[in-house]
Amino acid sequence: MVVDGLTDETVDRLFHALADATRRDILRRCVRSGLSVSRLAEAYPMSFAAVQKHVTVLERAGLITKRRRGRERLVRTDPGAVDRARQALDELETAWRARVDRMSGLLADDPGTDPDPGPEAGSGDKETTEGQDR
Repeated sequence: MVVDGLTDETVDRLFHALADATRRDILRRCVRSGLSVSRLAEAYPMSFAAVQKHVTVLERAGLITKRRRGRERLVRTDPGAVDRARQALDELETAWRARVDRMSGLLADDPGTDPDPGPEAGSGDKETTEGQDR
């Protein structure tokens, strides 16, 4: 699947980065303003190095940008990258909806298949057991 020129590898990196709750939280924290990695690390019960690794995964996926301000490197969410992730999901949704529609059409065309079997589905022809001891 190619989304706006993104390769499968790029889309994989994007969703791998978004698969982690800490990384998604970092993205949320860095939307409005840039935060330093040390400032981000204060918010999590993990080491600075662990937060730095999360930031690196986000950076490789293109979800954040870093810019230097003095001795600090500020992390900021790239809204365009988040929008590309949404577009990739939209394309997947469109593809799967088309597949489901095709399957529904095939089932509707099959005379042996009742697309809406109703409440009596699966009951089959049962003989009554009135008057019989169980």
